[in-house]
Order: sequence, then C-alpha cells, then structure tokens
Amino acid sequence: MGENAAAGRIAAGARRRVSLASEYPGGHFGFTRREFRRLRALRSPVGIQRALDAMPYHLAKTAWSPRRVLREWTAHCLEGAIFAAAALRVLGFPPFLLDLEAVQDTDHVIAVYQVNGHWGAIAKSNFSGLRFRAPVYRSLRELTMSYFEDYINLRGDRTLRAYSRPVNLARFDRVHPGWMTADEDLWWIPEYLVHIPHTHVLAPGMERSLSRADRRALEAGLVGCRAK
Repeated sequence: MGENAAAGRIAAGARRRVSLASEYPGGHFGFTRREFRRLRALRSPVGIQRALDAMPYHLAKTAWSPRRVLREWTAHCLEGAIFAAAALRVLGFPPFLLDLEAVQDTDHVIAVYQVNGHWGAIAKSNFSGLRFRAPVYRSLRELTMSYFEDYINLRGDRTLRAYSRPVNLARFDRVHPGWMTADEDLWWIPEYLVHIPHTHVLAPGMERSLSRADRRALEAGLVGCRAK
C-alpha cells in the first residue's frame, strides 16, 4: 500500500478521535484517577512535550511503561515516545508511534498525531533538534524529513535513513493488557518497531554525497545534552 493510501486510512481513524477509556475498568485506561488527571492536565500535544522537556533524560537501558515514567518523572527517547502516545490517547488522539531508522547511530522513536489532516510529533531526545514538531506536515515523509538535518551523530554524520509506518499502540491492548500501567519493561514495543517495514528517505547515490554537519550545528544539537 502506498504512503498516501495508508496515510488516508490513518487520517480517517485519527479524525474520529474516539476515546476507548470506557473499555477499561474505571474508564481511565488502567491509570488511577490521580494519574489520569495528571495526564489530562497536559491538555494538548504542546503540553505533553513540555512535560517531556521538564523530565531529566533517562540513560538506563530500560523500557518503562507510561505509569513508571509518570512516577519516576524521567525518560529516554523510547520511554518518552511511549509516554507521549499514552498521554495523547488520554486526550482523545490515537496512540501512534513512528520509528526513525539510522545508520551509525541509534534509532529515534517519536509519537505522532494529526490536527486538521496535518502531522506533528512529540519526542524526547538528548539532541535539541529531534523533539517537537508542530502539526503542519502534509505527509509522514514530509514530517520525517524535517528531522534530517538535525539527525547527526557525534562525528557530524547525517544518519537518518528510513521511517516506519505509524503503529497504533491500541493494537496491543488484548495481547499485552495493561501495558500503559505495567511494572515490567515494554521491550516488545521496540522489537515490533524494528521488524516492521520501513521506507527509505534517500535515493541510491545520495548517501555518498552527504557532507558532515559543521561544529556549530553539532554544538547546537548538544545544548542540554545529558552525557552521564
């Protein structure tokens, strides 16, 4: 299926913005009332991003659930994206994740959402340019390419190469019930993201012509970076 057709189906679901909280005991997706109120208080994708920006960057090799992130108030890229997807769900958006695939670098996972048919993103990153995107992008490719110039490794190489289709985490409710409030790590989410098809962003031959980012661009990306 082409991206436009797939995006059309995704957009149709996103426009419905139907909350499924009523299907969970208590109507709060398994969160306590206090936890649910904290997530509702974020109010918008911008509010969710501000919450992620306020959290210290979490360096441990973990895959915490949204409840654990809310309790510990710290997250890394993957945990931040899963938290953002859950918070979007509480606000009535589908809980979509998108995987950005890189070479000579780590993948980046973002939560994506739509407003008036345009895509935006929420993300946690040690690099300042790999975080929030306003919902102004007409396609997933357009959104993905907005990360290209800032997606660099410590040598300054531009490393972004592909992106996945959006994955609606609601699909896992029956297979992994209670995942949003689980005590155990959610490693099955990144394992799923790694193995689904990805769309390449560079045509053959483009990679050889890429130049490295200059020192100023690298230093700008590292503003606020937590190294230890």
